[in-house]
Formats: sequence, C-alpha cells, structure tokens
Amino acid sequence: MAIVQDWLPPSRENWELICQIWQYFPIITAIQWVTDYYPQGKTSNESVFNINGKIGWASMESVGFIILLYIMYTLPQELGIGDLPWGNWTMAGCFVAHYIYRAILSPLFLNPSMSPMSPLVWLMAFAFQTFNAISIGGYLAGYGPTTQHEWTVRSGWVFFGLVIWSWGLMGNMFHDDDLREIRRTADRKQRKQRKEVAAQGKAVESVDKIYMIPKNGLFQYVLHAHYLCEWIEWAGWWMVGGWNCVPARIFLVNEVTTMLPRALQGKRWYEKKFGKERLENRKAVIPGLI
Repeated sequence: MAIVQDWLPPSRENWELICQIWQYFPIITAIQWVTDYYPQGKTSNESVFNINGKIGWASMESVGFIILLYIMYTLPQELGIGDLPWGNWTMAGCFVAHYIYRAILSPLFLNPSMSPMSPLVWLMAFAFQTFNAISIGGYLAGYGPTTQHEWTVRSGWVFFGLVIWSWGLMGNMFHDDDLREIRRTADRKQRKQRKEVAAQGKAVESVDKIYMIPKNGLFQYVLHAHYLCEWIEWAGWWMVGGWNCVPARIFLVNEVTTMLPRALQGKRWYEKKFGKERLENRKAVIPGLI
C-alpha cells in the first residue's frame, strides 16, 4: 500500500529524479565552509525553540531505516518481483543495523546526555534521511539487482566489503563510547558535588555541556575519529554493493561532504576552548592530513 502515490514507494521515474537531485547535496553543504554556525551538539546555543537532544536525534535519524524497510516490503509487490536476492537484504540489514544503533540505542539508552538542537538542524537531518532512504530503498527493492546470480558472481567482493563495514561500525561504536565515558565521568563527579553543595544552595553545571579532549584509540591522532570510522563503514558498504551501486556512492560522498566541514569546525572549537598546545597536533578527522 502506497503512503504517497508514486513516491512512497517511488515509481521508477520518481526514484531516478530523487537520485538525480540527491547527488547535488554537496552544493548545499558548501555553506558549512563559510560559517561556524551549527546549533547542535557542542556548538548548540540557547533558544526557546530548541528540541531535546535525545528526542530530536532519535526522531530525525529513525526515519531513514523506517522508510527503507517500508520500500523494501512494498515496492517488490508493485513491480511483481518475487523474493529479493540475499545481497539486497544484506545491504538493507547493514543499513538498518547501523541506524538502530545510531538512532535508537545511542540516544535513548547509551548516551548519558545530549545537548539540545535547533529545529533547523532537525529538519535538515530529516530531509537527508528521507532522500537517502528513497535513493537506497528504490535501488535495493527493485530498481537495482534482482537476481541471485548478480550477487553470487561477486560474492568475494561482497565478503571483503562486509569485513570493512564491520570494522568501521565497531570503530564507530568504540569511539562513540569513549565520548560517552567523558559524560559518565562528569556525571559521577556531579553526583558527589550535588551532595556537597546542596546545603549551600549553589548550582551544579549540567553534564550536557561538559567536554574534554578524547584520547583513546584513533582519538590520539584526530579529534573526530568516530567520523572517520563511519566513512570507512560506508565505504565498505559501497564495496558490498559494487562500483555501479550509485545510491551507495552518493550516500558516502554526501556523508563526507557534510561531516568534513563539521569536523574542521569542531577542531576550531577545541582549539578555542582548550588551546592548540593541548591538542598535541591532532588533526580534525584524517590522521596526518586533515
């Protein structure tokens, strides 16, 4: 059953249009190179319009895998396709696994706290997820490979890509948890402070805005190791799909072009807050380069 006729799930023509538009997303991200304004996370600002960080993150990130799964289950029926090949479901499974971690487990269960975000950030991320899910979902649900043979002949590359994807995901999770530990440590200290200052009536700083320089794993070399690992993850995923998997390529390029300027902005933020000397020559996101 279509939610929006010819869009969810998309007709072939509308899917091709979405893919065509989606590959120009880097043009939109160019604005991030000329301004440090990004009202979310450590660079968020006070506003009555802000959205709760946990709720905002979970809702804007969840829409992608929900749309993808919907298209995977409905489009084949409209196209008269039988069972989709194992490779299609493998790629879909990787995508869903990543976003269950990023959209559900991380914000709602693992992160001790999250800074508020602007509705503008939420809207842009929601649009990103929607376009991306339709692009990928259309490809995997019927407009890309539809036979087992197409996957079997390149199963070696699929396996190699899955290994890279897995390492990228584990690296992303490891470095995310290192950032969480900063908040956990701050939260433990805060609980002790509450007991000490309760009688004095003084306020205790919220852990939402407590930051330190992460130092474990690849954080020894870059300040945004979790970004780098996510790029590695989606590069492996593109390898699973193959060179001709255009939606996977577009996704990786769009991720890099929107996250790279944010990483450089984050490096400037760290320099301003802690001083260049305390960063010990760490790069923003790629060891020894950027």
